[in-house]
Amino acid sequence: MADNQQAPAVSVSKSAPQSPDIAAVSKLLQLESMARAASSAEALQFMIVNETRRLVPYRQAYLFLSAHPIKRDCKLVTASSIAIIEKNAPFATWLEKILGKVFTSENISTQRLLDVASCPEELKEGWNEYSLPFVLWTPLKMPDGTFIGGLWMTRETPWQENELPLLKRLGETYGHAYVAVTSRKDLYHRPRTVTVAVWVIIVFLLLVFVKPIKLSALAPAEIIAKEPVVVSSPMDGVISDIKFSPNTRVSTGETLFVLEDTNLRNEYNVTEKTLAVAEAEYRKASQGSFGDTKSKAQVSLLQAQTELHKSKLEFARELLDKITVKAEKNGLLIYSDKSDWIGKPVQVGERVMEIADTNKIQLKINLSIDDAIVLKEGAKVDVFLDADPLHPVEATVSSTSYMAEKYNQDTLSYRVYAEFDDVTQSDLRIGSQGTAKMYGERVSVFFYLFRRPISYVRQLLGV
Repeated sequence: MADNQQAPAVSVSKSAPQSPDIAAVSKLLQLESMARAASSAEALQFMIVNETRRLVPYRQAYLFLSAHPIKRDCKLVTASSIAIIEKNAPFATWLEKILGKVFTSENISTQRLLDVASCPEELKEGWNEYSLPFVLWTPLKMPDGTFIGGLWMTRETPWQENELPLLKRLGETYGHAYVAVTSRKDLYHRPRTVTVAVWVIIVFLLLVFVKPIKLSALAPAEIIAKEPVVVSSPMDGVISDIKFSPNTRVSTGETLFVLEDTNLRNEYNVTEKTLAVAEAEYRKASQGSFGDTKSKAQVSLLQAQTELHKSKLEFARELLDKITVKAEKNGLLIYSDKSDWIGKPVQVGERVMEIADTNKIQLKINLSIDDAIVLKEGAKVDVFLDADPLHPVEATVSSTSYMAEKYNQDTLSYRVYAEFDDVTQSDLRIGSQGTAKMYGERVSVFFYLFRRPISYVRQLLGV
C-alpha cells in the first residue's frame, strides 16, 4: 500500500451514550500520576507498555520513539512482557516496516485504528504471524505538538469508542512525562555550537597525535642457552635409563643416557657364533685342499663368508658401543623430564637433551604476526621476567627470523633473538620466562594508537 493512500476505515464498537465511567477516570488519573513520578526514561518506557492495561485491556503493547519527527526514524524501544528487545528480531523488523508503510509524516501523529485490511500486501503474511486482529496506534507528542513516538497496542476484540479519548489523553501525558525525564537535546540530535573549550581540546589532541614516539610491541620471551651442544640419539632404539636429572651439571665423558641393548646384544652373540662356525669350515677346507680338489675349490668361498661375518660382528660391536651416550663438554644438562623419555622409542638423530654453558645465554622472543613491527639489529628490548617483574632487564636485538613459524598451536610468530648486557647475565637463569617489550622506529601517536585498526581496514578493503 502506498504511503499516500488512505487505509480503509476500521470499525469501532459503539455503545449507547452513558454517564462518565468514574472508575476509568480514576485509573487515568492514577496512570498520569505514575508517569509524572517516573525517575528515568527507562522506567517510564517500562511503565507505558505494562501499566497502561490498567486503563484498557490489551494483549501486547510496543513503544516506538523517533530521533527525528519523521516516520522513517521510528524505532522499537520496548515491549510489554519482554525484558530486552532484540533489534534484529523478525517481529521488530516487521513492526518498523509496517509503520513506515502505513503512516506518512502527516498522519503518524494522529490516533488511528488498524486491522489486516490496512496492511500492505507484502506485509500481510507477517500480520498473521506477529499481530493480533485489532490494532490501535496512539501517538506521543511534546507539549508543543511535536511527534516523538507512539504506542502500538493489539488485542483480539475490537476497540471500544469510549476507550479512544482516554488513550489519546494518556498519550499526551506520556509525551509530556517523557520530555520531563529526557532533555530535549537528547530527543533530537541537533548540531551544537562548538565552544572555545572544545576547540582547545581539539587542538590539544591534534598536537598530541602528531607527537613522535617509538613504536613498540609486546611478546612472550624465554631465556635460552646460546650455542648449546645438542645430545641426540645415535641410532634407532628405546631409552632404558637416564643417569642425570634435568638442570644438573655434567662433565665431559659422563654417561647421560643408555639405550636398550637386548636385541643388539643377542644379534652380536649370534653373529659371533656364526663367525666361529664359518672360521671352522674355512680352516677345514684349507687343510683338506692339499689332497682334495673339491675342498680346494671351496676355500675362496668360505674365506669370503668368513670376512663377511667378521664385518657383521664388527658392525654389531659398534652398535653396542653406541648404546651409551656420553657428554661431550661440561655444562648444564637441559631436557624435559626422565618420565618423558625412559621407555620411549627414538630415531637416529632425534634431539633428546642439550648441554648448555650457563655463561652463554640469550633471549628468544616469539613476536606474533599481528603485532609485528620493523626491528633492526641493535633495537632496544626491555624484558619483564615473571620471577621479578618490577626490575626490567635490558637487551638488544641480534637477529630475527625471515619466515613466521607456528607457535602456540595455530599462532604464527616471528622468532627474535636478543643479547643481554654483560652486567646482567650473572643474575639470569636459563628457562626463565616473561614478557619482552621491543622498540622500533619512531611514529606519530595517532599511528601508534590506530595501527591495528588501520591494518585491519586495509586487509578488509584492500586500500
